[in-house]
Parts: sequence; C-alpha cells; structure tokens
Amino acid sequence: MKVLTETWSSASIGREKTITVVLPPSYSPVGRPFPVLYMLHGFGGNRTTWLQCADLAPAVDSGQLILVFPESGRSWFINDARGRRYEDYLVDEVVSQVDDRFNTVASRNGRGIGGFSMGGAAALFQALLHGELFSVVCSNSGAFEAPLREGDPYHHLRDDRRMAIPTTRDHERVWGPVGSEVRRRYDPYRLIRDRNADHPVEVYFDVGLDDYPRMVSMNQNVRDALSAASVPHEYRERPGGHDLEFVNAGLPDLFAFARSRLLSA
Repeated sequence: MKVLTETWSSASIGREKTITVVLPPSYSPVGRPFPVLYMLHGFGGNRTTWLQCADLAPAVDSGQLILVFPESGRSWFINDARGRRYEDYLVDEVVSQVDDRFNTVASRNGRGIGGFSMGGAAALFQALLHGELFSVVCSNSGAFEAPLREGDPYHHLRDDRRMAIPTTRDHERVWGPVGSEVRRRYDPYRLIRDRNADHPVEVYFDVGLDDYPRMVSMNQNVRDALSAASVPHEYRERPGGHDLEFVNAGLPDLFAFARSRLLSA
C-alpha cells in the first residue's frame, strides 16, 4: 500500500488540516475509478491511528479501495456546541478534496464511511445525515449513544490511565448540556427513524464481548433500531475489548463488507 498526505487551509476549521490517504497497489490515476472508504478515529486518536493496525496493509493489498483517514481531535466529527465545524469539514472539504485529487468513484455508490468507537458513531451519524454522499457504514465498537449520555457513566474506569474517555465537563463542551440542539441533531435513534429513504445505507458493525457493558448495550440497541426500521445491516459480537487489537482482528470482515457493496454498486 502507498501512504500519502494531503494538506490545505480549511475554511470550516480556520487553520491548516491534513488527511492521510492510503492507496491500494492496483491504484492508477487513469482508467477505472476506485471506491473510497473514509475511516474515522476514536476518542484520543488521530489520522495515523489506523496505521497502527498490524493487518491494515494485507487488508488494503487484497482490496481495491482507497482509504482516507481524516482527524477531528476529540470533537466527534460533528458541528459541536463550541462552534467547531468538523461535520462541515468532513462532508464539504475532505470528500471534495479526495475526489479532486484522486481517481475516485465520485458518487454515493462509491463512498463508504466507518470508524472505531467515537469514529464508528460519527460514521453512522454522518451517513444518515448525508446519504447523498455515503451508501455504506462500517463501525467497530461504535459509541452511538454519546448524544444521549448524562453525567459520567464511566466514573469507575477513571483509575485506568489507558482509557481515553471524556469527563462530564469535556463531554458537554462538545455536545452541550442534556437537551441541547447539538444532542438532538445527532440522536442516533432519531436519525434512523427520520432517514431519507431516497438514500438507503447498508451498515456493518460489531462490538467486543469483553467491551464495556454500556458499549455492548448501545450496539445492541442500534441493532434493534436498525431492524425495526428495516435498514439493511450485519451485526456481530466477537471476542475482544475496546481497543485496536479488536479493531485489527476485524479488518478482513469489515473491508470485505465495504468492498462487496462499493465495488458492486
């Protein structure tokens, strides 16, 4: 695989931003265009986090997808309560920059979006909000109920320094107080219920059996909501916790799902 970076002055963020782009060995700037899978990092991660997955290269080499890794810091890839416009950055700038610079399938049928934890949740939010851009969602351990969080349900994990989990103060800086407009905008169950039927999405998501009970529960809740709304999806519970080891083990299945949908579109 070939790893590149693209940098520009972002109008949405108000400063220079950089994305990482991974090209498969079969990529060519001419001829048949390539589908794109946008992959969003977890809380505390960045655009290089996915490169830490040991099996990323084999998964890319066996596929025919361009991968794009943007970053939003700890801002959840949304237009947040502080006025940071990472949703606008993603959908208005990153997508067009990639389509302008690379030989892509520049339509919703050639674009998927996925992510881990924070990024997995954001992938679902953005696909449901912007079905004109994305047709496939792929999530590992998605923190889907972040907009619904009240207080600090993770207080008992604060002593584990390996865990990057926002405090109540940090969470509300992004999402606003309970009942805020930002929280309403990204409520996953409202988004599923009110989705645009003219832009159907297919969803692949999984969660680790050793993940936090709250994380397992919210993934099961989203599974049930997707089923009730007749949204096509594949849901899996498999061994592992809330970490990159779990993500890495699932890369073959995740990319197989995305590749089969995007390449057959």
